[in-house]
Amino acid sequence: MLSLVMNNDRAIESDFLFLIYDVAQLVRRHADKRARIHGMTRAQWAVLARLEREPGITQSRLALLTDVEPITIGRLVDRLEANGLIERRPDPDDRRIWRLSLTAKSAVALKHIAAFRRELHDEMGDGLEAPDLAVLVKCLQRMRVNLTKRRTAKFRATAT
Repeated sequence: MLSLVMNNDRAIESDFLFLIYDVAQLVRRHADKRARIHGMTRAQWAVLARLEREPGITQSRLALLTDVEPITIGRLVDRLEANGLIERRPDPDDRRIWRLSLTAKSAVALKHIAAFRRELHDEMGDGLEAPDLAVLVKCLQRMRVNLTKRRTAKFRATAT
């Protein structure tokens, strides 16, 4: 079905793979710029946003979810902890595991992140009707599921 869409000689501007890449790149650039204004990096913002949604997450799980190497996450966490924005807490069931938590000081950064997200959401959705956005979200969720299933199946095949 999708191959029918890709078979004709369409311009790059109509190829959804290029569009997804371009939009993601623009979002990253906007986030980089905004985070820098507040003396942070997009990666630091991503860690704070993830911790807001999943308090107590482990560093290894955070690395997995953000698709960042564990050593890089470790450095980000070190920096955020040194700045008083997050803290490591021992896991009650396993002494080897540290749980990550936001501190009260992170509230200011989280407000900046939330404001940026609202502004970007409004800017990106400008001219789009709510039903169109709902369809877009549903399609992107389906694509994520498709790619996740494929990656999980491939991982299982190589693990056996």
